[in-house]
Amino acid sequence: MRIAIVAESFLPLMNGVTHSILRVLEHLQERGDEVLVIAPSTSDADVLDVVHGAFVHRLPSVPLAGYTNVRVALGGVYRVKRILADYAPDVVHLASPFVLGWRAAQAAHQLGIPTVAIYQTEVPSYAARYGVPFLENWAWNRVENIHLLASRTLAPSTFALNQLRGRGILRVGMWRRGVDTARFAPEKRDAGWRASVAPGGERIIGYVGRLAVEKQVEDLAVLADVPGTRLVIVGDGPQRTALEEALPNAVFTGFLGGEELARAVASFDLFVHPGEFETFCQTIQEAMASGVPVVATGRGGPLDLVENSRTGWLYEPGDLTGLRRHVMDLMGDGAKRRAFAAAAYASVQGRTWPALCAELVRHYKDVMAGTPLVERTETNTPAIGPRSRQARSAEPETKSTQGATL
Repeated sequence: MRIAIVAESFLPLMNGVTHSILRVLEHLQERGDEVLVIAPSTSDADVLDVVHGAFVHRLPSVPLAGYTNVRVALGGVYRVKRILADYAPDVVHLASPFVLGWRAAQAAHQLGIPTVAIYQTEVPSYAARYGVPFLENWAWNRVENIHLLASRTLAPSTFALNQLRGRGILRVGMWRRGVDTARFAPEKRDAGWRASVAPGGERIIGYVGRLAVEKQVEDLAVLADVPGTRLVIVGDGPQRTALEEALPNAVFTGFLGGEELARAVASFDLFVHPGEFETFCQTIQEAMASGVPVVATGRGGPLDLVENSRTGWLYEPGDLTGLRRHVMDLMGDGAKRRAFAAAAYASVQGRTWPALCAELVRHYKDVMAGTPLVERTETNTPAIGPRSRQARSAEPETKSTQGATL
């Protein structure tokens, strides 16, 4: 096949969207497919023009205010339409579309090229966290327009699938994420690394992810004085300086990748993730594959990944007392922690990227052939408490009027 992947973000920026695209490119290269990636430009002079056999077409872009390593592509629908017309793909893959992806969705529609849109980032819900709640309805309107135009939308979790269906997007199916169980594994646990971040022999509570407002890392301040523990924050981002001031006793490693990251995650005793806007949360899967139990907020992707009282604990969004209670429960009971760790490890075995990418290719073939999506009935994941926040947030909201085109 000839496939065009339109990436809202791509290398050198590493995030969940980029990681998924790279795994897909590896799979398509092995299959012998021809792939074009359309992505924002970068200021990095060393960036590659070909990645896993795919040529990368860079569009002029500007840095996002307050988050300079994220870039927004410039130009209109016509520019993307011309690129797609020249390349003539069989299918267009829209990776977490919002700005560039919206232009590509319109361009592909005008050209009659089928599209598969991957819903991966809950952009509208970021609005309140970034102090612009008045933009939330406009952002949801943009998301709806993109996915109503797409031939098929794929969501990564039950929560995200129900969220989209609740907004009237019906051509939506499930496509989860794989995990590299060779790279992330319990045997990567490293006593030397543990001693470097917790020289007093403390048990390690770890977080991995971007240090950005939407990740709510500041909530981990409630764990600062849990006896006999050391909080370790892996990652980088615009909030790092503020978080270092808010969490003076935590260890900040900065960005880690490759084997460094695998070693760090396997060396945790417990993984925590306080963010409420995760459509999937790949770092939870990587922790579980490393034999590390999880405490996470009970909304979004973690609802599918963490089984309460078996592989970890989920707490009601905003209930930081509950977060602390669950962490102390596992930090204070070694036998329970080891049992949760073993169950967490077992729960992700078999979730390989090759299997997930083969499933994605079947979706490509379906939209190329015009095969309707066979819908499954997805029920809401059981709530953490009576009429919980995540259940309310999955309900339909009143749609705003048509938004302006960026």
